[in-house]
Amino acid sequence: MTTLTGCPYCDLVRNHYLLPLRAEGKVQAMQIDIRDRTTNLQGFAGENTTPADQARVWKARFAPTVLFLGPNGQELAERLVGVAVPDFYGEYLNARLDEARAKLK
Repeated sequence: MTTLTGCPYCDLVRNHYLLPLRAEGKVQAMQIDIRDRTTNLQGFAGENTTPADQARVWKARFAPTVLFLGPNGQELAERLVGVAVPDFYGEYLNARLDEARAKLK
């Protein structure tokens, strides 16, 4: 997930959806701040980068953006950008997770 410090929608996605799924062992999730140009991050190919640079490579300009990535960094399902309809977000997330999981089999 791409995130920004102080983003209430990022907090919603993180705290109400991704962290509970992670605690249940249903997803492996991490977040990167799209403005962070100082933290070292290792890309899927082993290259050193920053969260901001990686977000730019992914063309993930908005926060939150949830990406569904395979072991080589390939996108397995359509990303979720923003929180357009909070009441249906969980359903959108679950559908994308199901699609991504099916491609991993």
